[in-house]
Amino acid sequence: MSRSFDPVAHVRASLEAGARVKRDLAACQAAEIARAGERLAAALGAGRKALIFGNGGSAADAQHIAAEWTGKLGPDRAAMPAIALTANTSDLTAIGNDYGFDHVFARLVEAHGVEGDVAIGLSTSGNSANVLAALDTARERGLATLALTGRDGGKLPGRADLVFVVPSDDTQRIQEAHIAILHCIAEVVDRLLFPEIA
Repeated sequence: MSRSFDPVAHVRASLEAGARVKRDLAACQAAEIARAGERLAAALGAGRKALIFGNGGSAADAQHIAAEWTGKLGPDRAAMPAIALTANTSDLTAIGNDYGFDHVFARLVEAHGVEGDVAIGLSTSGNSANVLAALDTARERGLATLALTGRDGGKLPGRADLVFVVPSDDTQRIQEAHIAILHCIAEVVDRLLFPEIA
């Protein structure tokens, strides 16, 4: 084990870096995050659904936030319709095999998305071809679109109605911020649609 590596200092620095990123989001993007929550609340309240997708850790985040809506985030309330497009391995492998991996999410948006739904794409780099294609398909079909990314935004800015660019070049910090943003959006949705549980 390296004597120059201080695990405690490393953990402290990582936690402080994550806190700085969230403070920056609070200072610069809180209004837009709230707006995203309002948009989701309007869609879900009208009986529409959220379609959420991303690769790797972002796929796990898609499943996580879908579960917050179909299950519950805090106090008990009615289930809300949300589908993580990353969850069905038969869908992903069949579409990837027949059409190519760049088309897996676009094809699922085509299958499940209707006008008024909300598509939420996650890509830490902003350059995931399958996320970009799905957002394009969603817009063509009349879905509202929301994207979360990091670094310089990659190719995502301009490809969705609302794009959140996490002010970090560190993938871990970006992923941590994405789940924080999604939790904030979910909290806004709960409080707008279910004021009795607030």
